[in-house]
This record gives sequence, structure tokens and C-alpha cells, in this order.
Amino acid sequence: MLSPVSIHGLLTTLLWMCVLCNAQSDSGSPVIQLRLAGEKRKHYEGRVEVFYNGEWGTVCDDDFSIYAAQVVCRELGYLDAESWAPSAKYGRGEGRIWLDNVHCTGAEKSLAQCESNGFGVSDCKHSEDVGVVCTQKRIPGFKFIKNHANSDEGMTVQVEDVRIRATYSHRKRIPITEGFLEVKDGGKWRQICNEEWTEMNSRVICGMYGFPGEKRFNTRPYKLLAKRRKKNYWGFSVNCTGNEADLSDCKLGHEIELKGNDTCEPGMPVVISCVPGRAFAPSVSMGFRKAYRVEQPLVRLKGGAMIGEGRVEVLKNGEWGTVCDDNWNIQAATVVCRELGFGSAKEALTGARMGQGIGPVHMNEVLCSGFEKSLTDCYFNRDALGCSHEEDAAVRCNVPAMGFHKRLRLNGGRNPYEGRVEVLAERNGSLVWGTVCSDSWGTMEAMVVCRQLGLGFASHAFQETWYWQGDASADAVVMSGVRCSGTELTLDQCLHHGKHVLCPKGGGRFAAGVSCTQTAPDLVLSSQVVEQTTYLEDRPMYALQCAQEEHCLSSSADKADSTSYRRLLRFSSQIHNNGQSDFRPRAAHHSWVWHECHRHYHSMEVFTHYDLMSLNGTKVAEGHKASFCLEDTHCDEGIQKRYECANFGAQGITVGCWDTYRHDIDCQWIDITDVKPGDYIFQIVINPNYEVAESDYTNNIMRCRSRYDGHRIWTYNCHIGGTLSSDTEETFPGLLTNQLSHR
Repeated sequence: MLSPVSIHGLLTTLLWMCVLCNAQSDSGSPVIQLRLAGEKRKHYEGRVEVFYNGEWGTVCDDDFSIYAAQVVCRELGYLDAESWAPSAKYGRGEGRIWLDNVHCTGAEKSLAQCESNGFGVSDCKHSEDVGVVCTQKRIPGFKFIKNHANSDEGMTVQVEDVRIRATYSHRKRIPITEGFLEVKDGGKWRQICNEEWTEMNSRVICGMYGFPGEKRFNTRPYKLLAKRRKKNYWGFSVNCTGNEADLSDCKLGHEIELKGNDTCEPGMPVVISCVPGRAFAPSVSMGFRKAYRVEQPLVRLKGGAMIGEGRVEVLKNGEWGTVCDDNWNIQAATVVCRELGFGSAKEALTGARMGQGIGPVHMNEVLCSGFEKSLTDCYFNRDALGCSHEEDAAVRCNVPAMGFHKRLRLNGGRNPYEGRVEVLAERNGSLVWGTVCSDSWGTMEAMVVCRQLGLGFASHAFQETWYWQGDASADAVVMSGVRCSGTELTLDQCLHHGKHVLCPKGGGRFAAGVSCTQTAPDLVLSSQVVEQTTYLEDRPMYALQCAQEEHCLSSSADKADSTSYRRLLRFSSQIHNNGQSDFRPRAAHHSWVWHECHRHYHSMEVFTHYDLMSLNGTKVAEGHKASFCLEDTHCDEGIQKRYECANFGAQGITVGCWDTYRHDIDCQWIDITDVKPGDYIFQIVINPNYEVAESDYTNNIMRCRSRYDGHRIWTYNCHIGGTLSSDTEETFPGLLTNQLSHR
């Protein structure tokens, strides 16, 4: 007869065998657990790693397919797979290569059910480790089951969703910065026990939600609230180091014994409290913002369409430069994001994905722990040479959910990226949809609309939208007089008439519209070429008849004798497209203008402004508005020319190419005949009316110091807007902001 102890032991053994049976598939395949790992990745992509026989290992890319990727992603709780990557794209793994020559149909419930050589049978190296990219959406009701066959070590948190649930009194605050933390597992929202919760865990959650850090909070009201509420705890604790970009990168802690309402006694559910960045702070801090001047930042983002994304630039010795993408990873990207008041990084981008910068490459082979206050505190290789702007690093940061996209919509367009702009406005105590008056509507306003909707850059701004059938109930104009600087996060942050709408043309066919695009060009003038090619020429009036007809001379030339001379400040313009899409003129072929002087069509009537100004910014030479034919004069190696002016050809500037207007072409000058000797500022502005959308307008302006003694001219210190620190640029009024009238 068996003793009670023996019976208990037998039952335990049978129960353990049952757990293993349930964990195995019908075909009796082994119990495995999967995770995604590696560098430079988002939380839903990475190197496939398998836990088998008490040890983590990788999968070889031989015979791997999208069907195998689908099995992996579904086993991890994602709806589907987007793609897979061979050749250790996410870095080389360690340990055993558990699976090789994997063949899946896509219907398997586990990777272990797919045909393969068998566990541990492989002739691969870790240079062949396979990776997958899953869809971001999780399987509704997905239940994370931790197999008892493996150890605690290395398992990451896998849940359907995460949220900060604000208390009733905080629910109307935007953004939500404080509340109970809940995870969705098995289709139900569950709390986490706070007994082993750490500040590092809170730091990761705050980062996910777009906040740079966590803060202390008053626990008393939450304790009272938790006592009154029915609790439904998640069965695990969480171990984050604090430099993870997402909760799914944190390690799974030990299992928690679920005892109904007695679970987690004497603890309580985890509460998160985050510090919002300056741009997202509630309006009570506006007074603080106005009272204190913000210090010159050491790091900035350029070239991104959305707030919290862009090419990383750092300030060194008064000059802005870029960061090389060698070893660029999510830790370094997160340091940048938090430093700038955003959350952790969603993505560490390489290969100039946010356009190429200008100036020096200041940092290379950056190595951050993830806890540095600034990117400039991270280790980097000071001696590393050979990085070009084709390797400029960039980031996409997590930003708080502000709900901006709910106050604006596009209607009537052929696709979600275009349409009549309709805004939500308060009228007679209720919120109604209405249109925006198109008076003064331009590219800058369209840029703000596209940003607010998360649709990228503006492609075009439309002042007539009769061809787009909007919502008839939203025909009334509810917003007018809109003027944006281009940096606003929402349209209602721009200057506008407020409640007293004034729109002489009325709405209807004249309602404002936009079209948006994911990429944009970015034109930059070569300051070096201007500085090296500047000289004076005295030219007789009889040789300037064509130029005078095209208004390239000062007004005093109208009364000048044909035998008299004009003094011309000549120079070459070399304009590069450093952006992500071609620069194309807005005007269609039929509206281009023939220019006799240049013997070709000009697709933009005002492409540049040339001016000479006193040191306080007053114009001393009339300068002129130069029109251009746009073409690819030269291109970087490996890039094909696409545009040429000859024979009424297509006009534009290809990405990676430049258009050169030589100093010896008519009108490539400023007429300084009437200018007295002295010190001046020589200024060139490209695309001054913002006629064509670009990813960055601050670098469209170039200024040089000039000294004229009445006979010769010296041009020096030429530089592009935004390339120097604010202290240096104060000597060049207007250069920081490029505040030029575009009306």
C-alpha cells in the first residue's frame, strides 16, 4: 500500500507529465520557446532564437521561407509575418544552431512541428542566422504560456498589449502621464504586482509611451482605489535593466502565485508616473517656458516629417555635424530621444534614411550604455575616418499620444494622402466639422496638416478643391487667416482669426486642400563654390540688353547710357539635392516661360533671391529674383541624370545630383554699380517662396561676409543657415530662422 507521501509524489509526476503533454503538439514534437533578439531592431523583428533542452540557440537560413516566418511570428503572438532576413542581418547569435533546412507549410502551431534536419543537426555557421519581421498587430486573445521545460533565464515579456490606465480624475488630461499599468494577455487586461517592481521597469514603460523619464507620485489615493477595485493580476513579475526600448525586450521574472483577491498581498497593482518632455507638457508649464530661455542644445534632429524623428546632428566647436552609422543601435538612439524630451527609440536608422547632412561628421562608432544624459557623453571613436554623409545616422522616437489626428481630416481625395482639409471646431457650444479658408494657404500650412495627421511631408497646397467631393455637412468655413511657420504640431497652433472667421472668397470650391508624401527633396547650396567663384566684372550696357529686359539689373540702369558700364558681382551657384525624393517644379510644362538670355525654358519664375545687405540686414543692392531651368548638371557616382533643359526636356534635380549655374551665365550676378565701399552681407536664398515642399528650409539660405573697397571685393565666411551655433549666427541676422515673407 502506498503512503500519502508516495501518492502525492505520484500525482505530482503525473501532473508534470500532463503539462509537458499539453505543451507538446499532437504530432509529439518537442517543447520549445522562441524569442527575437539582435541589434538595430524594433521589438517585432529580430534574430530567431529557440530555447530547447535547457539552452538558447539560433536557426539557420537554409531553405527558410515566409511560411516559416509566419509560424515563428504567430507562435510569438503576432498576427502574421511581413518578411524574413538571411545572413545574420540582426547580428550573429551564440551557442547551438538548433534548426537547419526548416520546411514549414505555414499551418503549423509551432516551429518544432516543421520538417527539419532535427534539433542540433546543422552544417551552418552563425553568419547564416535567420531573422524575421512580424506585423506589429498582436493576435487578439493571445495567451502567453511559459513552458515549464525551460529555465527562467532569457525569456522576454510577451503580451498582447500594454496601457497606462488613468484614474477618473486624470482621464481628461492630455497626454496621460500617470495611472495603473495593465497588460493584455489572453484577451483580458491584467495588473502587475508591485512587490518586485523597480524604477528601471517604470523607466522602460515611460519610454514606450513617449516620456523621457519616470517620477515619484502620491501612492495613497492609488492604495485606496486598489482596495475598492476587483483585481486581476498577471501571473509574472518583470525584470528590466532600464535601457530597453520596449517592455517586450525586458526579461520575464518568476511566476506569481494567483490566489484571487489575496494575490500580491500586502502589495498593490503597479502605478506608473512619467515626466513629459517640454513640447508635450500640459499648458500650466507655459509660464515656465516663457520665463526661461532654453539653453543651446547639443543634439538636434533634422530632415524628419514627424516630431521625434530625423537625422541626428551634434554641435561641436560651434558647428553642427552628423553622426556616422557604424555600430549605431537602439541604445544610442534612445539616448538621443530621451535627451530631446521624447521617449525611447522606436528605430535606429542607418544609411542616411532621413536625408544627407552637410558639414563635418562629428561622431563615429558611438557606444552608449543607454543611461547617458546626452549622446555627447557616450564613447565614440575620435580617430575613425572615412565616413561620408551617405552613412548619416537617424532616429524615430516614441512620442506621447496627443490625439492631434482626431481634430483634423482629409476628405474627398483619391487616396488617404490627399483631400480637402476639414477641422473640428467649437460652434455654439458643440463640436462641428468645417473647412479652412484658402486665402494665404500655402506649403507651410500644408506641412503642418500632413504632420498633424502623421502623413509625412506636404506635397502640394491647394487653394481650390472643387474637384474633391468633401462632406456636405462640413462645407461651412470654420477657420480663416491661417499662417504657419512650419514648426507647429497642429493647425490650431498657427496664427489664425479665431472665432471671427473672415473669408471673402467663401468656402466651397475655395476650401483649402493638401496632398501629402512620405519623402521630400532637400536643396542645399554649396557655400564653398560661391566663396571660390565670386568676382567683379564691369560690363557695357550694350552687352546687357537681354539681361535688362529680364530685370536682372538695378533700376538705375533704365536711365543709363548704352556706352556706360555696370559693375556686376558674379558667382556660380551649385545646388545639391540631399533629400529623399527628386525636386520637381510645381508648374506644368505648358506654363513654363521661354528665356531669350539663357535660350531655354524656366520652370520656376522665382527660384532664388540674390541680395547684398548692410551688416544690420538692410538691402543696399536691389538684387533680383532669379528664375531657373532645373537640370542635373552632375551626379554622385552611380546615380543616373534624369533631367535636362535642352529640347523642352523634363526639369528637376535628382536625389544625389546638383544643378550648376555658372558665373558666366547672364543674370548670375548682383548689380552693385550704385553700392558704396564698405562691409556687407551677401545672401542667396533658394526656393524663397516655399513653392516646392522640402524636408528642411533652414538650409536654403546662404550668407557670406563681403568687403568692397570700390575696386575689388573679398567674400569670406560663407555658410548655410543652421550650420553654426546660435551664438555664432547672431552675427548674421535672420539666418537662424530664415524668416522670409513667403506671401
